[in-house]
Amino acid sequence: MSELRDVTLPDGRSVEVLTGGDPDGYPWLFHGGSPSAAVPWDLLDEAARSQGLRMLTYSRPGYGGSTPRPAPGRYADDVVESAAVLDALGVDEFVTLGWSGGGPRALACAALLPRRCRAAASLAGVAPYDAPGLDWFAGMAQENHEEYHAAEAGPEVYEAYVVENMLPMLAATPDQLVEGMGGLVTPVDRDALSAGFADWLSRTFNRAGAQGAAGVRDDGLAAVAPWGFDVADIAVPVAIWQGRQDAMVPYEHGAWLAVHVPGAQAHLFEDEGHLSLVTRLDEVLGDLVRLAGVG
Repeated sequence: MSELRDVTLPDGRSVEVLTGGDPDGYPWLFHGGSPSAAVPWDLLDEAARSQGLRMLTYSRPGYGGSTPRPAPGRYADDVVESAAVLDALGVDEFVTLGWSGGGPRALACAALLPRRCRAAASLAGVAPYDAPGLDWFAGMAQENHEEYHAAEAGPEVYEAYVVENMLPMLAATPDQLVEGMGGLVTPVDRDALSAGFADWLSRTFNRAGAQGAAGVRDDGLAAVAPWGFDVADIAVPVAIWQGRQDAMVPYEHGAWLAVHVPGAQAHLFEDEGHLSLVTRLDEVLGDLVRLAGVG
């Protein structure tokens, strides 16, 4: 049974936290995509239980009921909230998985909390914006070109873009999602978007927009900024999962991470997309438990 609670950070800000899975299981910290918020979904809960994991996730600052930061931060800064949530729940060691824009947050935990993070996985996660040798936009749908070029122009320009173009999508019903995301959804992802998946995406988008543009704005600005850590410094086991049929985060992002994260185990698929990979969550979590050696 999932449970929602608020955790107060040392600086007085509040973070909205969702727990689920096996309450006695090994802790798994899940970082959602961009945009997202902590809302229950049977797939997450059941996948965690099947692997003997206790799921922990939270709404990042500005999303859901979590207090916005005083100023936009970097991916490395999310480790502050992650560590505070883990501390509040009495968690020492953990494994972590980040999907899409959550991927860099999982890698940040691996890099910056090496004594606590036993293993990490990036599921359709983005690579650094300044990654050497990577054309960050190659293979990406036009909608994302427009969004991230707006983010390059700075907070004011990007926030205006978010208000005009993204907040309406965050209010979408499940039936409106595929049309609202346009070219971001490839055929394999359209096929993967079951009624239950669409319902969860709609609810997490709706919750993500509860405070307006704040969370989306900060996520987009972090995507085009330096991460605040070097993936080459990661010393814990990492798995990279990516599909070539992904128009949101192109295949080349995963291929780049698989080469540049030391010792990374690559799971690169020709026939998977951005959403379809999520339907393999049991397999992904099983592999994460294996990497951590906690099964």
